[in-house]
Amino acid sequence: MVRILGALVGIFFAGMMLLSFLWGAIAYVGSPPAATAEHEFHEHPTKVAWTFDGPFGYYDKAQLQRGFQVYTEVCSACHSLHQVAFRSLAALGYNEAEIKAIAKARQVPSVDPNTGEPATRPGMPADHFPAVYPNDVAAAAANNNAIPPDLSLMAKARHDGANYIHSLLTGFRNQPAELLKKFPDSRTPEGLHYNPYFANLNLAMAPPLTAEGQVTYGEGQPKPTVDQMSQDVAAFLMWTAEPNMEARKATGRAVIIFLLFATVLAYLSYRNIWAGKAH
Repeated sequence: MVRILGALVGIFFAGMMLLSFLWGAIAYVGSPPAATAEHEFHEHPTKVAWTFDGPFGYYDKAQLQRGFQVYTEVCSACHSLHQVAFRSLAALGYNEAEIKAIAKARQVPSVDPNTGEPATRPGMPADHFPAVYPNDVAAAAANNNAIPPDLSLMAKARHDGANYIHSLLTGFRNQPAELLKKFPDSRTPEGLHYNPYFANLNLAMAPPLTAEGQVTYGEGQPKPTVDQMSQDVAAFLMWTAEPNMEARKATGRAVIIFLLFATVLAYLSYRNIWAGKAH
């Protein structure tokens, strides 16, 4: 009896789920959701051939250093990197003296040993990059009520991270006439900027990279075009989000090689042990 009741209950719930699905499908066909500007004009990130793509990917240290330069001279005015320690920059090829100089050029929060009052001091390699603003209220007040996000993990926090960052930085443009014609109420509000790679097409951040040569690269480096600078800083932010990527991929390759070798040994052992069993 219990089994029969259990089966009936299961059939009832399965039937209700099927009915709900059919009802939703009929409602969608009968009155589909209204088209929106965000849905029709949002664009997916453009693909870039990054050195860190694929199982054999690696970070180009020269590119990471250029990206760090772009971050320092452009992005750091608003965006912090509070998950990154200065000493981690050794992975980019900076030596100890350079890291100390980079850290010392920034003021980090501290406490006055004599009064106990909040104070600041020059950074040390063990410190993390300090916050740009003392709190969210100050950040919003300085940026049209929009709080600039920390960029430490941005490349992992957004789908197709490095491509998204590169596309966003190079995607600022005027609203297309077709959008305004089809959705006249979707005009970009005052103080915002149209960018088809952003989720709702409009964001508070003004175009940070606006002209070739905005950042001066050293001798022998690529020309600092807007596209090049955006690629470099996107690669740098990929490193800040996943600094151990090269080690992870190396471990993965070693594990795959080991498993292939173990599989061959297991097969040969099987053939050896069971070779005469058929008779």
